[in-house]
Amino acid sequence: MRRREFITLLGGAVAAWPLAARAQESERVRRIGVLTSSSMQDLATQARFAALQQGLQQLGWTDGHNLRIDYRWAAGDADNLHRYAGELVKLGPDVIVANGSAAVALLLQATRAVPIVFTDVPDPIGAGFVDGMAKPGHNVTGFMLFEYGMSGKWLELLKQIAPDVTQVAVLRDPSMTAGVGQFAAIQAVAPLMRIELRPFDVRDPPEIERALVSFAAGSNGGLIVTSSPSAARHRDLIVRLAARHRVPAVYSFRYYVTDGGLMSYGPDPIDPLRRVAGYVDRILKGEKPAELPVQAPIKYELVINLKTAKSLGLEVPPSLLARADEVIE
Repeated sequence: MRRREFITLLGGAVAAWPLAARAQESERVRRIGVLTSSSMQDLATQARFAALQQGLQQLGWTDGHNLRIDYRWAAGDADNLHRYAGELVKLGPDVIVANGSAAVALLLQATRAVPIVFTDVPDPIGAGFVDGMAKPGHNVTGFMLFEYGMSGKWLELLKQIAPDVTQVAVLRDPSMTAGVGQFAAIQAVAPLMRIELRPFDVRDPPEIERALVSFAAGSNGGLIVTSSPSAARHRDLIVRLAARHRVPAVYSFRYYVTDGGLMSYGPDPIDPLRRVAGYVDRILKGEKPAELPVQAPIKYELVINLKTAKSLGLEVPPSLLARADEVIE
C-alpha cells in the first residue's frame, strides 16, 4: 500500500469519527491504541497496520464508526516510544496493540490493567510479559515473532546458495534479548558447517557501513541480517551495501528481498496483524488476555530474488527454488 493511500485511509477515518459518533450516540465507540517503534513512512509497516484495520472491519469494527484507533509511531526514537506509551494509557483505551518487545515493556510500566495484544515479540516468557504460552496470566497476550531455533536456518540457506562462503558477518542488536538469542542459534550450527562468524552491532548507518565495508574486504564472505527494529529501519542501506560489495546475504523478512536483497527466511509479517484483529475483537467482547494463549507463527516463508542472485554470479540450486514460497524475477 502506498504511503498516500495509507495516510488517506487513516486521515479519512479520523475526520469522519466525530460525525459518526454523533450519528451513533446510542452505540458505544470503543477505543484502541497502537504503539510501534516503526515510522509511518515505512511502507512495510503501513501494509501491516492496514491489514489490522481490514481484519477489524471484517469482524464488524470500523474506525470512525464504532471504533477509534489512536496510532503512535516512535520512528526508532526510544524517548518517543516511552512518551507515547504513557500517552496511550492516559487515553483510557479498551485495548492496546503493541509492536515489539520494547513497546510492551514500556506499556507494562504504565499499566497492569489495560489489555495489551502484542506482535513481534520473540520471547514473551523470558521477557517476563507472560507466565506461559497457554495461560499468559496477566493483561498481556499476543503473537510471537519466531522461535530462536529457526535462526540457524539462515546459515544453512546461505551455505546452500553460496557454497564457497567460509566467513559470515551477522548483523544483530545486542541490546535486545532477541539479538542474543538469534546469534546463539546461529553459533550452534556454525561449527558443523566450518563457518567463522563475525558479529556486528546494528545501531546507526555509519556503524553499519563501517562494519560491512571492513568485512567485505575479506574473501568468501556472506551476511546474515537478524531481526531487529534497527536493521529494518536501515534495510535500504544494508541491501545497497551488500549489492555494492557483492556479499550474498540472507535476511529475516521478505521486505528485504522485495527491496533488492538476495534471500529471506522468516514469518509472514502481515498475517500476525490479521490474527491480532481476532484477539482485539474477543477482548472487546469481554474475554481476558490472561485466558487467550500466546501463539507462535503458523508458517515461515522462503523468498529468493533471482535478479540479485544473477548480479552476484550465483546459481540458485533447483532444490532451493523448488522450496521457495516466492521467487522474484
